[in-house]
Amino acid sequence: MFEDSLIESGGRFRSKRGTTTLLSFVLQILLIGVLVLLPLIFTEALPRQQLMTFLVAPPPPPPPPPPPAAEVHIVKKLQSELDNGQLRTPTAIPKKIQMIKEDEAPPSTGVAGVVGGVPGGVPGGSMGGVLGGMLSSTPVSIPKAAIPQRVRVSQGVSQGLLIHRVQPVYPPLARQARIQGTVVLQALIGKDGAIQNLHVVSGHPMLTGAALDAVKQWRYKPYYLNGEPVDVDTTVNVVFTLAGG
Repeated sequence: MFEDSLIESGGRFRSKRGTTTLLSFVLQILLIGVLVLLPLIFTEALPRQQLMTFLVAPPPPPPPPPPPAAEVHIVKKLQSELDNGQLRTPTAIPKKIQMIKEDEAPPSTGVAGVVGGVPGGVPGGSMGGVLGGMLSSTPVSIPKAAIPQRVRVSQGVSQGLLIHRVQPVYPPLARQARIQGTVVLQALIGKDGAIQNLHVVSGHPMLTGAALDAVKQWRYKPYYLNGEPVDVDTTVNVVFTLAGG
């Protein structure tokens, strides 16, 4: 019997302990839920100043200091009675009026002056007074354009000035060798039309001597530039051809 009573009492104690534990957990959960919901339901009880500090944005940074003030030059506008070259009506009556005294005119000599001349001039003066008379009486010399002493002309122009031509003698050795061609010479024609300088530009060596001897004897008309003769630099072509070649 004693054992049975112990066994029965042990089962009762276990069943009561489990129910108590479950009930304690439920009450704790309900208490925590009430504590969490109370601030959400009763918002007036919350610290408003602390909440406003979290919601309000921080103040902006202070503005930069203004730049140093530049020097201001005060320009005082002078009032003038002229408006675009025309006299305008004064806005205020001056307190003091200054009288302008003109110089007396020189005594008249009874002789009329020249229109546009100097006051007090004599008859027979020139227009514009003393300065005008000096300019009109002084001869004006026009500078003459500089004329070059030497010009270069084309071969066609120099051929038109040629008045005396000497035909070159065909060199016998060149004839026997059947050599022919053109000798180009650079010539300087003087103001009198004579050849002053002559040298070979191109051509066969066996033909250049005969070409130089012939061209040295050529004569040209003087070449005039602005009415004055000048030296002429040109080229001369001497052609050597064989009959039947």
